[in-house]
Amino acid sequence: MKKAQGTIIGAISGYYDVEINNEVVRTRARGVFRDRKQKPLVGDRVVVQLDDKGMNYLVELLPRLNEIGRPAVANVSKVLLVISAVEPDFSLELLDRYLTFFAWKNVGVVIYLSKSDIASSEKMKKIRQELMYYQKIGYLVFEDAERLEQELPKLIQKDRIWTLAGQSGAGKSTLLNKLESEANQETGAISTALNRGKHTTRQVKLFKYGEGFIADTPGFSAIDLFKIKVDELGNYFYDLKEASTKCKFRRCQHLKEPGCEVKKLVEEGKIAKSRYDSYLKIRQEIADNRMPEYLKK
Repeated sequence: MKKAQGTIIGAISGYYDVEINNEVVRTRARGVFRDRKQKPLVGDRVVVQLDDKGMNYLVELLPRLNEIGRPAVANVSKVLLVISAVEPDFSLELLDRYLTFFAWKNVGVVIYLSKSDIASSEKMKKIRQELMYYQKIGYLVFEDAERLEQELPKLIQKDRIWTLAGQSGAGKSTLLNKLESEANQETGAISTALNRGKHTTRQVKLFKYGEGFIADTPGFSAIDLFKIKVDELGNYFYDLKEASTKCKFRRCQHLKEPGCEVKKLVEEGKIAKSRYDSYLKIRQEIADNRMPEYLKK
C-alpha cells in the first residue's frame, strides 16, 4: 500500500474527500484520530493510505496553521473580507474588528467593498478617502467586482485556501456563488459523490480557484475578540505595532504613558484617529469581558 499527501476538500458522515494531485479520493479516518481526540477538518493537509480496492484511509493529520469559521475551515491563508458601502452602511469600527480578529488568527485579509454601484457619489468619496489609509498600511482593497474577479485567480497561490467573511447582507453569498460558478465553467468541477442535500447545509467544501481553493461558505458575520489578551491587542493593529517600536516603554499600551509614539502619530494625523479609537474601544470590551451592542441581536 502506498501513501500520499493531500488536502481535505469535503467531509460528511465520516467520509473525507481528499484532493491528491488534482484527483479526488474518498477516505475514512482511522480510529487513531478518535483516540487522540483529533477531528479532521476541511482544509487539513493529511496523509492518506491508498488501497487499490478503494478502502482508502486518513492515517495522519499534518500540523495545522489555524482553524477559523463556523463551520470551521483549517489552514486558511487569506480572507476575502466583504464590507458594504450601503445597506448596511459602511462601518470603520466593524472593519477594524474584523482586521483585528484575523490578525490575531494570523490570516491575511483582502478587502472588497461591495455595493459601491448603488452608493451616492458623496458617500463613495468619503469611503474611498477612509480606505486609502488601509491601503497605505498594507491592505489590498477592491471596490470593482469585475477587477476583483480578474485579479483574484492570480492572488490565490498554489494549494492556498481562501474563505469569505463580512457583515450580514453585504453580498458574500452572491459573490461566492458567482466565483464558484465561474470556477466550474473554466476549470471543470472536481468530480465527487459528496451529497449536497438539505442535511449538509452546514458542511464546508473547497472548490478550485486559481492555483488554490476557496471555501464554499459565506463565512461568518459576527466575531468576538474576548480571548485576546488585553496587553497584546496592540500587536494586531499593524499600524500601531509598527509605531510602538519607538515608544519610550517597550510594553507601552498607548494610554497615558509618557513618550508614546502611537499617541504622537495620532495627534499628527499619521495614524487615523478612528483606528486608535477602535483600539481603545476593543481594549475596553476585552477588559470588561462584554459584547458590543450590535452583536447582541
